[in-house]
Amino acid sequence: MTDTHSDVLILGGGSGGYACAFRAAQLGLSVRLIEGDKIGGTCLHRGCIPTKALLHSAEIADAARTGAEFGVRTTFDGIDIDAVHRYKNGTIDRLHKGLRGLVDHHKITVVTGHGKYLGDRTIEVDGTRWTGTSVVLATGSYARTVPSIELGERIVTSDDALNLGFVPEKAIVLGGGVIGVEFASVWASFGADVTIVEALPRLVAAEDPWCSTQLERAFRKRGISARTGVTVAAAKETADGVLVELDGGDTLEADILLVAVGRGPRTGDCGFAEHGITLDRGFVVTDDRLRTPVDGVYAVGDIVAGVQLAHRGFQQGIFVAEEIAGLDPVPVAEDLVPRVTYSHPEVASVGLTEDAARERHGDATSVVYDLAGNGKSQILRTSGGIKVVRAGDTGPVVGVHMVGDRVGELIGEAQLTVAWEALPTDVAPFVHAHPTQNEALGEAMLALSGKPLHTHG
Repeated sequence: MTDTHSDVLILGGGSGGYACAFRAAQLGLSVRLIEGDKIGGTCLHRGCIPTKALLHSAEIADAARTGAEFGVRTTFDGIDIDAVHRYKNGTIDRLHKGLRGLVDHHKITVVTGHGKYLGDRTIEVDGTRWTGTSVVLATGSYARTVPSIELGERIVTSDDALNLGFVPEKAIVLGGGVIGVEFASVWASFGADVTIVEALPRLVAAEDPWCSTQLERAFRKRGISARTGVTVAAAKETADGVLVELDGGDTLEADILLVAVGRGPRTGDCGFAEHGITLDRGFVVTDDRLRTPVDGVYAVGDIVAGVQLAHRGFQQGIFVAEEIAGLDPVPVAEDLVPRVTYSHPEVASVGLTEDAARERHGDATSVVYDLAGNGKSQILRTSGGIKVVRAGDTGPVVGVHMVGDRVGELIGEAQLTVAWEALPTDVAPFVHAHPTQNEALGEAMLALSGKPLHTHG
């Protein structure tokens, strides 16, 4: 007879779910993980990993075009989209194989199938009921759509765009958030004429406005058009593409329309609301320790309101495993979750925007260090800058915002600075290797400390 009970029963094998499973197993708890698709979830199979693989192919395409500027005779002969997908899928497959090996290593039992929560710490899969002393809900997210826009072969979500079998000559991206600008960046590098349509006044509207200005400027130089403050009235497929009508009456035509209006919590078909799990706009309501109002039931990742990022869900999964084991871990601080948009150029940030810092602390001070003064950035031919925000005139650093190629690699030091509530004078003496872009972060701290070196004035 199969033992259907475990110490920890997890619904969903994405970043939050499998991290919780691995940590719980390390702590000596018996773990059962229910997953309807593949371990790794959206991040590995339809999100972070495949999009960043496409972005790396795009980076190589740009490098091939510009090789002569660096004394290297290269030519760009086009994109072999089938080869791009083989590279992307090979990366996914290797990582998935590694995850499966870790599942076996931790002796985690995996149940394959769609799980439905029945209350009383019970989840049913294909007629079998599984129970847990603790239950963790980690069902992830789905690509949102626009009710008035019908999807098809030429009107697609990011899930479909990841496996698009051709490079569009003209593309329209509906949505100027992270997903939208990353795909716009890829397609532009592949040779497409790209237009972004965003209802909000600026791209990457969740970021500091300074970041939006920098990104929009860089995109204009790349030939990517952005129609901000504009909504789509209608969109339909034509014989050989799409026709998009904007609210003002303008029309746009293209080969493809990507609907990139964010991701929603996957909670609607899981039995949550029917069995006592409180939802708000589809998100599971939890306290600061990720406990739902139902005793013994937790939630992590994209179904908990906040930034929908894999590393946030991953850390929340670890936290819940340790909470269940009685270790009294420190809750994941939302302000300290680093954010990176992997477009060309990248946008990376952690902590508060300047406006949010003023609202929380009453006042804020900021400086911007331009990457034009950074040696490595000049070698890379990237522009942008680093903006550092402190509370008031003398308070700690509460936000770091960066735009430029490869600035995502600087987010670690930025996160530590904000997390430790460091003063600019605490960080300014750090020795930053030369020549690196990391020096630019050090220069920004020097400037905020009142002793700028590589700046005028």
